[in-house]
Amino acid sequence: MRLSDFDYDLPDERIALRPARPRDSARLLHIRADGSLGDHGVKDLASLLRPGDLLVSNDTHVLRAALTGERAARAVGGGGAAKISVNLHTRDNARCWRAFVKPAKRLKVGDEIRFGSLKASIEAKRPGGEVVLEFDCEGEALDRAIAIAGQPPLPPYIASKRAPDAQDADDYQTVFADPDKTGSVAAPTAGLHFTDDLMAALRRAGVEFTAVTLHVGAGTFLPVKSENIAEHQMHSEWYEVSEAAAETINRARADGRRIIPVGTTALRTLESAASEDGELEACVGETEIFITPGYRFRAADALLTNFHLPKSTLLMLVSAMAGTDVIKRAYAHAVKVEYRFFSYGDACLIERADR
Repeated sequence: MRLSDFDYDLPDERIALRPARPRDSARLLHIRADGSLGDHGVKDLASLLRPGDLLVSNDTHVLRAALTGERAARAVGGGGAAKISVNLHTRDNARCWRAFVKPAKRLKVGDEIRFGSLKASIEAKRPGGEVVLEFDCEGEALDRAIAIAGQPPLPPYIASKRAPDAQDADDYQTVFADPDKTGSVAAPTAGLHFTDDLMAALRRAGVEFTAVTLHVGAGTFLPVKSENIAEHQMHSEWYEVSEAAAETINRARADGRRIIPVGTTALRTLESAASEDGELEACVGETEIFITPGYRFRAADALLTNFHLPKSTLLMLVSAMAGTDVIKRAYAHAVKVEYRFFSYGDACLIERADR
């Protein structure tokens, strides 16, 4: 398939810059297995789901990965101090992170960047504005320093319109997030719609919950550049399925109940960990799974997700779930009736077309 098959027009005003308040007051588009559409609210989930459905969330905790620093003046080779924007995306070891930086052209290997009392040096430069940073502390001390110096890593379509603020520290973290599992550089945004009240209502309706972990990484930021989508290379992301989660998911599968990931990151974790017959075992690994139309789902029966960017790998994933023509029609409907799009926007409940 071609990249142009996954394009659509979106008015700029449809991009949500703040989440709905309360979170579960967001709208929800129900994309049924037969391709028909229904307009609802997230609060309607208890009536749209079935007793026994298993919701699988991602309990990763978002790192304050957006840093603004100053490159120190060079002692040799010229160059005064310069403001540098950094987005951490992958931890290499206790002291080093890979990051995207702007403006990358102003940086050389050996340059020092200061983020208040935290310092880092450029150890390597890579294509696409990527660098390797070595910090002046490591391990938990570095984690604490980043938490103090950093800001929530808002996606570019929000950050280009406003700076992150104190409210984003709460808004860009899901109720499922476990502080002991900090590692994502973007939120698993489908989980942003959940509140304690909504979860209580779902449990009363007989819906069950479990969680897996996937640390959202660089792939979130990188566009697909090849017109032939088969040539696109996904970046790897770390994931974990606990023994308790695997047992809960396998029990639901054996009972014939639906397994519904809360977000594409939870879905990618399940599909990466599942055997051909959909069984899961406790595991830890890295995934580069790239789900496009024609993919045969092994674990997920439906998906709760947000609306995704044109020409993105996530739009290809939901097209695999519902069918490309159905997604095109659903997104055209959502634009027409003014749903809010992307990370802080509204939600979709997508039932698998072949189920």
